[in-house]
Amino acid sequence: MMKHYLEHLEEAIKTNWDKPGLSNYKGETFTFGEIATEIEKLHIVFKNNGVKKGEKIAICSKNNARWCIAFFSVTTYGAVVVPILNDFLPENVQALTDHSESVLLFTEKSIWKQMDPSGMAKVNGVIDVEDYSTLYSRDGILSGTLENLNSLFIKEHPEGMKPSDVSYHNGNLDELTLISYTSGTTSSPKGVMLSARSISSNREFAISEIPNKPGETIVSMLPLAHLYGLAFELIYPLTSGCQVFLLGKVPSPALLLQALAEVKPYLIVTVPLVMEKIIKGKVVPTLEKPLFKVLLKVPGIDKLLYSVIRKKLIGAFGGNVRSIAIGGAAITESVEIIMKKVKLPYSVGYGMTECGPLIGYQTSDNFKMRSCGVTVHRMEVRIDSLDPQNIVGEIQVKGENVMMGYYKNPSATSATMSEDGWLKTGDLGVVDKAGNIFIRGRGKSMILSANGQNIYPEEIEDKLNNLPMISESIVVDRGKKLVALVVPDYDKIASSSISEEQLQVIMEENRNKANNLLPAYSRITKIELQKEAFEKTPKKSIKRFKYN
Repeated sequence: MMKHYLEHLEEAIKTNWDKPGLSNYKGETFTFGEIATEIEKLHIVFKNNGVKKGEKIAICSKNNARWCIAFFSVTTYGAVVVPILNDFLPENVQALTDHSESVLLFTEKSIWKQMDPSGMAKVNGVIDVEDYSTLYSRDGILSGTLENLNSLFIKEHPEGMKPSDVSYHNGNLDELTLISYTSGTTSSPKGVMLSARSISSNREFAISEIPNKPGETIVSMLPLAHLYGLAFELIYPLTSGCQVFLLGKVPSPALLLQALAEVKPYLIVTVPLVMEKIIKGKVVPTLEKPLFKVLLKVPGIDKLLYSVIRKKLIGAFGGNVRSIAIGGAAITESVEIIMKKVKLPYSVGYGMTECGPLIGYQTSDNFKMRSCGVTVHRMEVRIDSLDPQNIVGEIQVKGENVMMGYYKNPSATSATMSEDGWLKTGDLGVVDKAGNIFIRGRGKSMILSANGQNIYPEEIEDKLNNLPMISESIVVDRGKKLVALVVPDYDKIASSSISEEQLQVIMEENRNKANNLLPAYSRITKIELQKEAFEKTPKKSIKRFKYN
């Protein structure tokens, strides 16, 4: 029987009490015992502020050790955690905090100062995630509790926290544990509801396919408010007794390599963009040297040279890397060919927030190039096609990883689930005889950025279409860059006697205006003007597939 992931956390804390568990890279470190102490203190805060089991608590900040402690404090208390990407605009963070009906919020001063408590009806207090001080207290109880927290803790634990005191809420696996918002939109937001079963199933798969042991290390570089980073850079390693080193934001390749060299992780969890930059920056220049090109054509010598490159890369990664798990988007084929020749222990997985996140993965020694693995444990995959091996169809999934539905959004839930209970991913692909999943395209209109963020073009287009001289627009992915195809308002342009040069200036101003309203990962790099209106369906919606 599958164990609750919090049972594993309790065991990890008790057996690794004095060992380091969470570290900000080049910053503060918490032992497992200190993590348990901080969790207990926050439980006192929740209790004193009347937080009930099942109520929601939101977290929005850059990655740090205290973010992680806040996360586990909420889940071990029996409340529902709502991680919100700090890339979202403050107004969207506010809207999602309100939509989730969160009663408390952990965030940063810089985010909070741009929010309005009157717009969050149920929030009774806001806690600074960097030091657990009070940012806002509606009735004064939160500020009073935090000011006297040490004395309140000593009153309950006069001899301090001991391993025997650790006993967490390990309730029903089917209880709601987490709500993850897939977009920062303020209208009909989609909050993915995940049960403890989904989180525990993902954790069990990771430990079975990428085993680890207490004391091993990992670098966390992905946003923890995104399920990919949360599941595999925090929950899975920490609940196994590993030490997690947190980088505050997605690092440059130079900073990442420095961190990897110092931390010496057993596993690298990353997105294609990061690996592509490393391969193109560290390997390709060597392969393009004239002498290397000649030697690589000599049988036997080529393998030796690739072996030397592999040794140097693994050394640059700290020397202990056994697996490199890549997810979030497809990796460039030319880069993957090099990784395969160098024999890096990599694998490309497949998932989505609605599956917490895993759908497909394969160990590096069995991984088939250009695939995204095979169906993970406790999950099923089917292709909505007459010939799933040869004819592309929508990828649909069922199993223990699948979400409970979208929070307060039954219409979106029913639209995503088939009548016979399968989750419609919106992705298009095939599955070969061996069960390897191959994605052939993205369904609907969602764009997956190079660093794994979901981008909904309608949200960008909505902002563009309200700007001067724009009639309609489509945002498309061009080589991992967002390009806006724009049909200008030619009638208004003609009546205003605007020249072609003036129109270009106006459109560049529009691009900058729109980008100022968007998170960094969904900003437009270029506007391309269209001479004619976009082709429409009978419903008058744009035929997007003609412009991708």
